[in-house]
Amino acid sequence: MTVPTPARQPATTKPGLLHRVSGWAMRHAGLAIVLWVIALAAVTVGSSLVGDTYKNDTSLPGTDSQRVIEVFREHQPQGSTESIQIVLFDETGLAKPATKDRITAMLTELGEQPHVAQVADPFQGRGSVAEDGRTAYATVTLDVAAADMPTEDVRTIIDKAQAIATDGLQVELGGDLVRSAAEGEGGAAEGAGMLAALVILVFLFGSLLAATLPLLTAVFAVGATLGLLVLASHFFTIPDYTAPVMMLVGLGVGIDYALLIFSRYRSELLRDAERRKAAELALDTAGRSVMFAGCTVVIALLGLLALGLGALQGVALGVTLTVLMTMLAAVSLLPALLTLFGKRIERSVRKHAEKARRTPGDGWRKLATLVQKGPWVPLVLGTAALVALCLPALDMRLGFADAGTDAPTQTTRKAYDLLAQGFGPGFNGPLIVVSEGTPAAADALNRQLAKDPGIAAVTPPQLMPDGKVATVMAFPKSAPQDAETSELVQRLRDDTLPALAQQTQATYLVGGATAAADDFASAVSQRLPIFVLVVVGLSALLLLAVFRSVLIPLKAAILNLLSIGASLGVITLVFQQGWFGAQPGPIEAFVPVMIFAIVFGLSMDYEVFLISRIHEEWRRTGDAQAAVREGLANTGSVITAAAAIMIVVFGAFLLSPGRMLQQFGLGLATAVLIDALLIRCVIVPAVLRLLGNHAWWLPSRLDRVLPTIALERDEPAPVDPEKAPVHS
Repeated sequence: MTVPTPARQPATTKPGLLHRVSGWAMRHAGLAIVLWVIALAAVTVGSSLVGDTYKNDTSLPGTDSQRVIEVFREHQPQGSTESIQIVLFDETGLAKPATKDRITAMLTELGEQPHVAQVADPFQGRGSVAEDGRTAYATVTLDVAAADMPTEDVRTIIDKAQAIATDGLQVELGGDLVRSAAEGEGGAAEGAGMLAALVILVFLFGSLLAATLPLLTAVFAVGATLGLLVLASHFFTIPDYTAPVMMLVGLGVGIDYALLIFSRYRSELLRDAERRKAAELALDTAGRSVMFAGCTVVIALLGLLALGLGALQGVALGVTLTVLMTMLAAVSLLPALLTLFGKRIERSVRKHAEKARRTPGDGWRKLATLVQKGPWVPLVLGTAALVALCLPALDMRLGFADAGTDAPTQTTRKAYDLLAQGFGPGFNGPLIVVSEGTPAAADALNRQLAKDPGIAAVTPPQLMPDGKVATVMAFPKSAPQDAETSELVQRLRDDTLPALAQQTQATYLVGGATAAADDFASAVSQRLPIFVLVVVGLSALLLLAVFRSVLIPLKAAILNLLSIGASLGVITLVFQQGWFGAQPGPIEAFVPVMIFAIVFGLSMDYEVFLISRIHEEWRRTGDAQAAVREGLANTGSVITAAAAIMIVVFGAFLLSPGRMLQQFGLGLATAVLIDALLIRCVIVPAVLRLLGNHAWWLPSRLDRVLPTIALERDEPAPVDPEKAPVHS
């Protein structure tokens, strides 16, 4: 049996940490800004002096591909080094003396470059020239690992190799180092996003100064975090792609959090509140929402730890640090800026409001009224649209990008295509099959692989220096990114090699890039349910405690999952199916889980900001329908402006040369667009209209055990008992 849920009366408590931090920043505005400047300068200089030690941890303990790597480390006496591939093509053939002389001279010059240990001449080796004589490749072996090879030296090798590309001779270069050097030249995605964000803020506030404050807050937070990330790389394993992902999230979240607080400050000024009081009210309401929303983002990111994948833990750490710094900047740097420039901001705010000559939120109030008149239509149509966008994600194929997914204009893609054309599509992604046993077992492996219909060619077994392990390179008939290659790996592991192992008493392992991608995708899919349960469960518990409602967290979880599924469906259509001219290929294996963590957290921003305002109105009036209208009227423009800023910041990363960042940018931008416009402004009002006062129902027993987390101001809540939900 349930009982009435009473309105909570305010409790007299000491000011919390948020009040103390923001209050100190407002009282000592100049000092707070100086401290932020000093902190930013210190971490920037410190990180520049010590440099970064980013390291990509792709280990997957217990998998075949990881065991292959461990076998090589155990039985190879020397450490692993990197190599660069030079691909040569001439339509008329490479055997002409003049052409061979130019190639030989170029390779000799490359052999004298720093960090070059050896250059293999294709005309003196076996299998380095295609059967038609038009394509060949030379391998430049370096004396350092990839992380220790300076990018400038890689670009020197590229320039010297391509200098002989004349008179029909085409020279292209391949390898991870070449791809990294090309991506390092990438453009100004961050700058384009910030410029677009500034334009939106100017249109929203009608003042360059007012528009600059949220942007400045985000820049300080991201800049400080970037320096801290470099320093943290000396103590933790942080991948090299963490920095751009951190900037992507930091700029969007930083501007978003500052905008939510500033917009409440602006609305309080328009209600004739004194500047200091307006700032206090903004921090006491929107500031709490920001802190809560930030905590949900952190929970979602830390949920990545439940996956147990080393490749993601460093990214989770970096992005979590970013969100924490943006929260700190929003409640310390922004209040100081509001205090310092408060008078000028108030003048511009009032001047812009007079020019507008309309009641704030009228359009959103009308939209809410329209949705409430017939809530089933927008609810059904909106949900159907979300489900339709989710469907393509069911066919998502995970993998790792290689040169085959690079832009057709890049030298790595041209080298990839030339090798596939000259030596077969599987040449770019050979499988590495390890035999731990006798030499006879390795010979049996070679013969068995040669008979497989999916394999084009195999190399003779190569014994490692200690003679205990042999390796065979198997070249599939299909390209590395093709589904047929993944099926080949699965067939070898499940059927072919276990049967052979029973005959030879040897141990066989399949590794290589394609096998590693399959292992990663399998590990993610197996652990994903735990990850989703942890993130959704903890976030729902937080919402339950804040809004004292069972149905609000349930609604939020379902709609957030739908928005994430829709964004993954769009990514699948664009990057896997090749819509809008994108290069078809698999989705980066770790992108879906990263998008889930980030989007689920960001979705809570708008959920908390909108629902807390609706809840505030409901506590004040007890009228559920009016609370929805007023809540949307007070937050609709801010939510759409914040979403527009996030969309342009995230969308700007489609200009990045890296496929991974393009997928992140599109996924995050799509999710924010769907969440802010369709879910928060249409579906949520429809759902709350149908639920009425029951939206705030909470069993009395649960109400007594839940902690109280207040996001609204402590004011008397005169809920009309006749309008409040009464249960007996």
